[in-house]
Amino acid sequence: MRTFACQSCGQAVYFENWRCNHCAAALGFLPDALQLVALEEDAAGFWTPIPPSDRVRRPGVLARFFSRRPEPPSTQVAGRRYRKCGNYVQHNVCNWMVPAESGEDLCVACRPNRTIPNLSRPGNPEKWYRIERGKRRLFYGLLRLGLPVRSRDEDPAHGLAFDFLASQDAPPDQPVLTGHADGLITLNIDEADPVRRERIRVDMDETYRTLVGHFRHEIGHYYWDLLIREGGRQETFRALFGDERQDYGEALEDHYRTGPPAHWQDHYLSTYASSHPWEDWAETWAHYLHIVDTLETAAHFGIEVEWCLPDGSVRTADPEFDPYTIADFQQIIEDWLPLTFAVNNLNRSMGQQDLYPFVLPQPAIDKLAYVHGVIRAGAGG
Repeated sequence: MRTFACQSCGQAVYFENWRCNHCAAALGFLPDALQLVALEEDAAGFWTPIPPSDRVRRPGVLARFFSRRPEPPSTQVAGRRYRKCGNYVQHNVCNWMVPAESGEDLCVACRPNRTIPNLSRPGNPEKWYRIERGKRRLFYGLLRLGLPVRSRDEDPAHGLAFDFLASQDAPPDQPVLTGHADGLITLNIDEADPVRRERIRVDMDETYRTLVGHFRHEIGHYYWDLLIREGGRQETFRALFGDERQDYGEALEDHYRTGPPAHWQDHYLSTYASSHPWEDWAETWAHYLHIVDTLETAAHFGIEVEWCLPDGSVRTADPEFDPYTIADFQQIIEDWLPLTFAVNNLNRSMGQQDLYPFVLPQPAIDKLAYVHGVIRAGAGG
């Protein structure tokens, strides 16, 4: 994720902010420009980006501290008018904008929602807010990669939809399971409760479990359908991941009954990835999105790492490139490994869990490189 600054005062702001904490300017994310901007409302009730002040043109201490590369104001949106997403107007859960000329009420990230939580139930509005916050990070990455993002209304055959469901609203014999089926991603909203999510993580002996991780994993299944099956890439996929035609239900049942195969860590990035080629793909896809997004953040903060090895050699990470557009995957992985080793050690110094608690064997790196190539080939499709 790149960093952002308020065009009105120069204050560093977060991707999720809907108002600047320093000057109180209204903020909104413009999906067509991939920028978080300060906005002013006109007499007709539309919002336009505020021209940058002199302070922003010459960033002050805060802007320089929070971002070596504060986003320049985009000329392509100067004078353009927008409306706030309907999910902000009605529920205050979204800070994305909709072009004024669009006939849509919802932004591109909210449009695929088919079912939202029952907002009359206590706690559900807060859970939905957390869910949408994670989903917007997912959509930011998909848009940066140039991947097709269409709702079911826009593309009934291949469009995307989300159901956010609660266990309380389901029949006792039909548990709400997070998963994907033919473009429909279902998320149990209990995943938005940090305490319950951590309990599930421990019970299932998982390395990590997050909302954004769920979204990135499940969307991987969706893009397998679009980019591998519909793209005619099954043979190249099977050469790396295995034959997905093996029975999926039996494979998962066997995984939960007997656990991962011996020496799984020599071939997979997680135990779940070893259960079936589809899950290996989805896990690899999710990690690829983790990697490029985190590298973009590191680049915007100007983070550089030097790691001196016992043999006298030095591993460095200085991501001066754009991980979302670079053609060479080798540069991505060469910066990722020393960066995560350094940050994991910083976390351990604070008594925290590793930021990236995974070891990547060479077969997993080869699969990440394959995902990189498939995404670049499918971008804009």
